[in-house]
Amino acid sequence: MPVARIKIISRNKRDASSIANQIVEIAKSINIKFRGPIPLPTRRLKIATRKTPCGDGSHTYEHWQMRIHKRLVEVDGSEQALRQIMRILVPDTVQIEMTIS
Repeated sequence: MPVARIKIISRNKRDASSIANQIVEIAKSINIKFRGPIPLPTRRLKIATRKTPCGDGSHTYEHWQMRIHKRLVEVDGSEQALRQIMRILVPDTVQIEMTIS
């Protein structure tokens, strides 16, 4: 049986976890094998900018950071399960990548 590997990427940790939990609940309700949600390492994008736009004055910086959270769920690729997973309402802050092998 094929395995669907679902990767959930979001800037909001709660959104990523809630989508992963919905996928797990679908897998449990249909009684198919699943693995996850597996938290992947959080990617941190850091940017430091000068506070003064003209360059005069003190050398003070503002530090900005954006965190990207990832979850991985593997589900047996039954047609019924994949149809229900495709019906999940996904917020704008979440991206989903699905590969079937």
